Amino acid sequence: MPEQQTHTRPTGLAIWLVIAGVIGWWAAFSLTVEKFEKLANPDAIASCDLSVLVQCSANLESWQGSAFGFPNPVLGLTGWVAPIVVGMAILARARFARWFWWCFWAGIAFAFGFVIWLIGQSIYAPNLHTLCPWCMVTWSVTIPTFYAVTLHMLRAGIVAASDRVRDVADRLMVWVPLAAIVSYAIILLLAQLEMNAVVNIWQTLFG
Repeated sequence: MPEQQTHTRPTGLAIWLVIAGVIGWWAAFSLTVEKFEKLANPDAIASCDLSVLVQCSANLESWQGSAFGFPNPVLGLTGWVAPIVVGMAILARARFARWFWWCFWAGIAFAFGFVIWLIGQSIYAPNLHTLCPWCMVTWSVTIPTFYAVTLHMLRAGIVAASDRVRDVADRLMVWVPLAAIVSYAIILLLAQLEMNAVVNIWQTLFG
């Protein structure tokens, strides 16, 4: 017999989904505009090209920037609508079935996995070695969104788990911001070790 769901109106999560969705969508929109400008004028310098290290052009023009045969920002333009809709629906007192939450989580998990892959490519791929500003904005909201939705799935009983696991997941929700900050720090550390990123970013912004 399925466990009874709890936290059926996660207001805090709903607000975050809307905020993250808007930020992620805007980042995808901005990258899409930059891609259109590059297509119209290949010699144009993107507004997010701040230095050799901090730029969007290399990412947009690489094969990694069109991993599925079309520009990656198109995924963001369509995908980030889902968190906004789900968040707004929860605030409007909607309740979703387990299958819906599983489908939503699958989409978030795909986005998280794709972002991790893109981070690795940006830092380690010989043809990149860049940090794309708008890409980093996307990373910054995808990572905590995955953590928050996963923990909600556990604490709400959507995933079959013991009461202890559900209680731990509920307690961990308040630590999602810290987990995100630690994740950002790890990414920055990897970028520093591979590309001396901290010094380069500092020089770009304040040099």
